[in-house]
Amino acid sequence: MTQQQMKPLMRETASQTAGPYVHIGLAPQQAGFDIFENNFGSVLTNAKTKGERIRIEGYVFDGIGTVLKDVLIEIWQANAEGKYAHLADAQPGKALDPDFRGWGRGCTDFDSGVYSFETIKPGVVSGRVSGKGSRFMAPHINVWIVARGINLGLNTRLYFSDEAEANAKDAVLNIIEWEARRATLVAQREDKGGQVVYRFDIRLQGDGETVFFDV
Repeated sequence: MTQQQMKPLMRETASQTAGPYVHIGLAPQQAGFDIFENNFGSVLTNAKTKGERIRIEGYVFDGIGTVLKDVLIEIWQANAEGKYAHLADAQPGKALDPDFRGWGRGCTDFDSGVYSFETIKPGVVSGRVSGKGSRFMAPHINVWIVARGINLGLNTRLYFSDEAEANAKDAVLNIIEWEARRATLVAQREDKGGQVVYRFDIRLQGDGETVFFDV
C-alpha cells in the first residue's frame, strides 16, 4: 500500500454563505439587537447635504422570480459634484461635502422585501486618468449585495434613466455588449408625491439577470 493510499479520505469543507446571521453582525437593529453605539443606516444625507434629494427603492429577486426578504445591500457613491469621500479621489476642482457620508447600508424589509436608500443624485466622475485621458463615468451608484446562498458579495452599478446622454458615454456601460444587459443597470425615475424615486430591481439569476462585476 502506497503512502497516498494510507492517507485518510478528507472531505471537502462545506461552503460558507452569509446565512441568517449577516443582519446580526452588520445590521443588528433590523434583527432586533441594539448593540452598537453608532448604526450604519440607509440615510446618507442630513439637512445641509448639497444636491438633489432622491430615494432609491426596489426588490431583489432570485432565479425563479421570488422576492428575497433577507438581503443586505450597501451603496457607495460620489457627491453632487462627482467626488468620492476617499483619499484616492484626486479629481481636481471638486470639493468634498462634509454633510454627505457617501456610503450606506440597508436591508430588504422582512415582510415586504422592499429596500430603500435616502441619498442625493451623484455627479459625473472623471475616473482614472490613462494615456488616452480620463475615463468618463456617468452619474452612478456602486451597489454590493449579500444574502444567504451567496458565497461572495455581488457587485453591480445603478445608473439613472434620465441621464441617457451621459450613460451613452460611460466607460463601464460601454463594455457591456448587449443593450438589454445594459438596461439591467438603469434605474427608472418616478415621482411619488413630489419625491424623486428611482426604482432599481435586482435579479440574481434567470431572465433579466442584473449585470454583476468581478471587482
